[in-house]
Amino acid sequence: MLIAESRVSAQESAVITLEDCIAMALENNPGLEGSRLDAETARVNFRLAAGDMMPGINSSFDLGINEGRSIDPFTNDYINEKLTFSNIGLNLNALVFNGFSQYNAMRRQRLNLKAADLEYEAARQALSLDVTLAFLQAVNARELVRLTEGRIGSTQVQVDRLKTLFDQETGNPAAFRDLQGQYASDRATLAQARNALTAAVLELERLINAPSPIDPARLGILMDFEPYALSAEEVYGQALAKLDAIEARRLRLEAARKGVASARGQFTPEISFFAGLRSNYSSLANMFTQTGTEVVDTGDFVTVGGQNYPVQSENSIFQADRIEFQDQLDNNLNTFYGVSARIPLFNGLQAHNNLKQQKIERSRAEVELSQAELRFRQAIRGAHADMETALERVRVLEEQVTAYEESFRINEIRFNNGVSNSTEYIVSKNNLDNARVALANAQYEYLLRVRVLEYYRGEAL
Repeated sequence: MLIAESRVSAQESAVITLEDCIAMALENNPGLEGSRLDAETARVNFRLAAGDMMPGINSSFDLGINEGRSIDPFTNDYINEKLTFSNIGLNLNALVFNGFSQYNAMRRQRLNLKAADLEYEAARQALSLDVTLAFLQAVNARELVRLTEGRIGSTQVQVDRLKTLFDQETGNPAAFRDLQGQYASDRATLAQARNALTAAVLELERLINAPSPIDPARLGILMDFEPYALSAEEVYGQALAKLDAIEARRLRLEAARKGVASARGQFTPEISFFAGLRSNYSSLANMFTQTGTEVVDTGDFVTVGGQNYPVQSENSIFQADRIEFQDQLDNNLNTFYGVSARIPLFNGLQAHNNLKQQKIERSRAEVELSQAELRFRQAIRGAHADMETALERVRVLEEQVTAYEESFRINEIRFNNGVSNSTEYIVSKNNLDNARVALANAQYEYLLRVRVLEYYRGEAL
């Protein structure tokens, strides 16, 4: 095992781990907001579908004034005067059966909600992988800068030594100029390495939405170069069972199947139950109470013995009392209830075309699931092959670095003693430096591929 540690003093800030960066990205990266809103939308759609299964209860109330000829809602007589009226009602409508269309629609939205939640988790996993790759790239770039700085340091020692000899006119001028050229080349390589490090750190900062610049010296990670234990097929098997992105596709397919079942239900009769309460009020509604009698002339008369006598009648006297609003509501209350059936005969082929559309959506979901499984299978195989190649390169390059270190040690002694020329020294030094760079790249390539495989297994990164 090798730990890539930050080269900071104890007084400086603590090491930034990969886990720290992933946590910051999951909290701060705005790219996750779209997936979260999709999940919230799916949650609202499920609640709407569930609400469609519940009975509908609604109340109504109206108050108005009528002038001119109308019907008194209290007496049902024609009147021609100003009237204040009011109606109040309470209605209930409950679906009894419609071929399970709404039930399957609700189940479809429930599956879509689960799929949206998993897609949100898949987006979090994908972001974690992106952060992991960016983090490893930054650490690798930092390591290459360190190696290049070491290369410049060793070259500088030789340039200083040969300059002293050159100034004393005792050394080989060609050797001094060769080392000067090598020193300039190393400095150019360092500039490129530092630029690559800056770009890698900026990408990491973008992904985690860092509030302040990151010091690459603080990045630290544990590196393990033990052979990966699982085969590509084993990783793929775990991916099918655990990876949220694949499970979300399965749920989308199951939701599409429920959509087909819901569309079929539109061909069946719809039976529903209804009931309600109603009452009304009229400003002309009065209650008449008898308060006495009175004798009045009728205008007629009878003749008795040649003398006319007026005809009178006894009429009741009534007092009109206005009926209060609450009393009228109680008196005029009526109820109704029943069962209704809607039988589809012809609706412009809407139900037929909707069923065809849902079948297309089901087929599309099947294709997307198959494509996702194939895509992940190929990606896992490729990542596993790259991982094995990287590990093999690590082992070979470790041997190469050891060999070149010994070769350079010998050539440096020979060059310092004037036995070999500058060309042999530079070739030996470049061989060692290039081998070290290649080893660092292979190490981080291996670690990167391992992290990718762990992502496919559905493991936390």
